[in-house]
Amino acid sequence: MPENLPVIAIVGRPNVGKSTLYNRLAGRRMAIVSDVPGTTRDRISMDADWKGKRYVLVDTGGIEDRPGDLLWEDVRNQTAKALEDADAVILVVDAAAGISPGDHEAADLVRRSGKPYVLAANKADNLNREVAASEFYQLTDHDPIPISAYHERGISDLMERLFEVLPVEPGTQSEDGSIRVAIAGRPNVGKSALFNALTGEERAIVSPIPGTTRDSIDSRFRYGENDLTFLDTAGLRRKGKAEEGIEKYSVIRTVGAIERSHICILVLDATELVTAQDTHIGGFIDDASRGEIIVVNKWDLAREAELDRNEVTAKVRFRFKFIPDVPVLFTSALTGSGVERLPQAVVDVWDQFSKRLKKEDLSRTVFDAVGANPPPTQGTIRPRIFRVKQTRTSPPTFEFSSRHPELIHFSYRRYLENRLRAEFGFTGSPIRMHFISRDE
Repeated sequence: MPENLPVIAIVGRPNVGKSTLYNRLAGRRMAIVSDVPGTTRDRISMDADWKGKRYVLVDTGGIEDRPGDLLWEDVRNQTAKALEDADAVILVVDAAAGISPGDHEAADLVRRSGKPYVLAANKADNLNREVAASEFYQLTDHDPIPISAYHERGISDLMERLFEVLPVEPGTQSEDGSIRVAIAGRPNVGKSALFNALTGEERAIVSPIPGTTRDSIDSRFRYGENDLTFLDTAGLRRKGKAEEGIEKYSVIRTVGAIERSHICILVLDATELVTAQDTHIGGFIDDASRGEIIVVNKWDLAREAELDRNEVTAKVRFRFKFIPDVPVLFTSALTGSGVERLPQAVVDVWDQFSKRLKKEDLSRTVFDAVGANPPPTQGTIRPRIFRVKQTRTSPPTFEFSSRHPELIHFSYRRYLENRLRAEFGFTGSPIRMHFISRDE
């Protein structure tokens, strides 16, 4: 979490519009918004800015007793942890629905936290509802501030009051500089358990119910000389399989987490190697040109399933042959076995992903390869390569100035890529290659 930035948690019972307010303050659609109570079950956070004042904004699941709900106690624990971490709180109530027992419970939890807070009477999108918001004086001795997060009414009043009660001055944040790591995979392969084992805190809800994690959540920590930010994500299903509504937005969230990451950890279930959904997700990561590590989780069940590490590695590499030299690690998030090797694997892949080659080394390798095996002639025309340069890192990208680049076949491009990998490594990293006409 960025240093010196105040942490502000949004708290309230389910379906009062917490996630809508979160999105409004964050300035983009980050939290899932639905009229289904309890949609936000994990807490999610991001940096936000209000009139030049930077802070960390945290959304939480709703506070309410639900007898028989297997996850509800976990949700309450997540909210309590968010309150513990917060410097100030926005307590949200529903001006349209009026006071409910859940509001009393939420207000009591906030008061007992001892944190400064403001009371936001949301959905006050007309004069009558603004007047009706006065009934929330029954909850606390704080003035209810009428707002409509959806219509962006009263937000300035809310934020001004919030920064008045905030006990810390907002700091400034330098460029993040961390290695962003997305943990992706099918539902119920153990992503959240792995996330918790890596980050050392029970931040993602772990449950045997597939699809428990609907939002992506972040955790940052120091490893050696590097800052690593891990992004836990909702499970991805194959395209077309996502249910309408909430799961659809979860898929969008996972895609977004992968796109804003540097390295993706693709988690497989050792007892279900390797499904079509797994290769679909791997293909998406490859298309996004992100560094990749494959983790075979639940390896504590390997003996019972009569699995051999070498055979599983060979099978995984064969099924993911479109990702050359991808590292394959074996873990048990349940026992912690193998998890300690993951941070170093991330740093190793990052070193390859961010590698910049010396011009002379790059040119020598490419033209040695071309001399040993020139591009095949197409009819009477032979394509030629005149120059190569690296145009960027993360991912490493190379531009080949050539004659008739359209005639350079995919198989020859793969040959050049293989020569680059043989000479320079790029383990776990994609390589982008652009062939342009010399005239360009």
